[in-house]
Amino acid sequence: MSSPTNKNHWEKVYETKTPDQVSWTQDRPHISLDFIASFNLGKEAKIIDIGGGDSNLVDFLLDEGYQNITVLDISEAALEKAKKRLGSRAEKVTFISTDITEFDSENFYDIWHDRATFHFLTQPEQVCTYLSIAEKNIKGYLVLGTFSKNGPTTCSGLEIQQYDEESMTKKFENKFEKIKCVSTDHTTPFNTIQNFTFCSFRKS
Repeated sequence: MSSPTNKNHWEKVYETKTPDQVSWTQDRPHISLDFIASFNLGKEAKIIDIGGGDSNLVDFLLDEGYQNITVLDISEAALEKAKKRLGSRAEKVTFISTDITEFDSENFYDIWHDRATFHFLTQPEQVCTYLSIAEKNIKGYLVLGTFSKNGPTTCSGLEIQQYDEESMTKKFENKFEKIKCVSTDHTTPFNTIQNFTFCSFRKS
């Protein structure tokens, strides 16, 4: 399920824009951090950030002492930005450049975090592939954030799929038990508001 067009799109975004020029930038990803902390896992927990790009979630996780962090993104440029920002600390992180629907790994993760990647999968076959990969590689918890039914319908010029608590839970109900869902507003660097649905799940 190759998507060279999408890859080219995201490479261009990260090669030409700074963090204050893209809507998803957060100073502190507090919702994600709160969900991760709520699982009460040790610092050796294996965490993967899907579509992490140059998000600073990895910085905060390193600050808190987590030792097994993987950042996956379709854009090599995004990951290079993260490595440059982290400096020598980048050596403590595993970086994987691939489309999530092509992710093939034998690793199992205690925490699978995805803020705003899943909602870019607008075709049923893409969603099914994502679900299969998540079911295979998650052994603990899933944290998923997407634009809500009250949020935007596009991002970075691409269409997205909105979710609410009910529709998100239904997608994952075969293999995951919902723990908690919240609705939260994200203020972009240019002071617009985007409403997100965040849910946490436990692997059944």
